[in-house]
Amino acid sequence: MRKTIYDPRYERMISALRQRRRELGMSQEVVARHLGVSRSWVSKVEDGQRRLDILEVIDLCLLYRIDPVEVTRDLGKRP
Repeated sequence: MRKTIYDPRYERMISALRQRRRELGMSQEVVARHLGVSRSWVSKVEDGQRRLDILEVIDLCLLYRIDPVEVTRDLGKRP
């Protein structure tokens, strides 16, 4: 089994989160401040260099004012 960070479903989820951040006009720096992490952490997540755990996904969803179920809805569907 390959690492989930390379799974197309994971990449779609990260893309959706990145898109939502941009729609809200939030910089990576602002996201980092809200979450108490470095800007490079946010950048690495969005670039696929760092994998999110489920609690981090939920924290981002709350910050971006989206339902975590919406972001993860089609993760159960194989590519």
